[in-house]
Amino acid sequence: MIEAVPAYSSLTIYYDVFLLKQSIQNKITAFEFMSGEVERFMMAEFETQTVPSNSIRIPVCYDEEFGIDLRWMAEQKNISANEIMNIHCSKNYRVYMMGFLPGFAYMGEVDEKIAVPRKPAPQKIVAGSVGIAGKQTGIYPLNSPGGWQIIGRTSFKMFDAAKAEPCSLKAGDEVTFYSITRDEFENYQSGNS
Repeated sequence: MIEAVPAYSSLTIYYDVFLLKQSIQNKITAFEFMSGEVERFMMAEFETQTVPSNSIRIPVCYDEEFGIDLRWMAEQKNISANEIMNIHCSKNYRVYMMGFLPGFAYMGEVDEKIAVPRKPAPQKIVAGSVGIAGKQTGIYPLNSPGGWQIIGRTSFKMFDAAKAEPCSLKAGDEVTFYSITRDEFENYQSGNS
């Protein structure tokens, strides 16, 4: 086995087929051998351990300039943009996994009242944009294409390659969002808060 990559609801296992094939004595394929090994491992009893999680509060400016999809969401859900913001800020979200981009945390679950589908086609998204897709919420760590419905923006830095721990969040962390004004956002951006 070379590497195991956990995802939201799956596990990918990379292995060297040629090396494995050389060491298999009987006439089964490398896939059959690995499937049997994974199944055997899954049936074995093993000790679990709880990994400590962090509780992080993240400021979000839900100003319409940053929340480019708030108006659309309000129309779709038949509630005000202010209600969307209040609902989004009213829960603690667990970071289920990291992926898509370095530092992108898949968090859930959002209240059904504000759950919305992804956009039909990706568009350019600015770093720090806070979005919702289905029952998940997340923050774009970098400028990139994306398909989540954008409801606000944060100055909280999700990824910094220069740091020893480049990702600000990790799986298992608990995140709470809180609303800030445009002026507060600009102060955060300039490093004054």
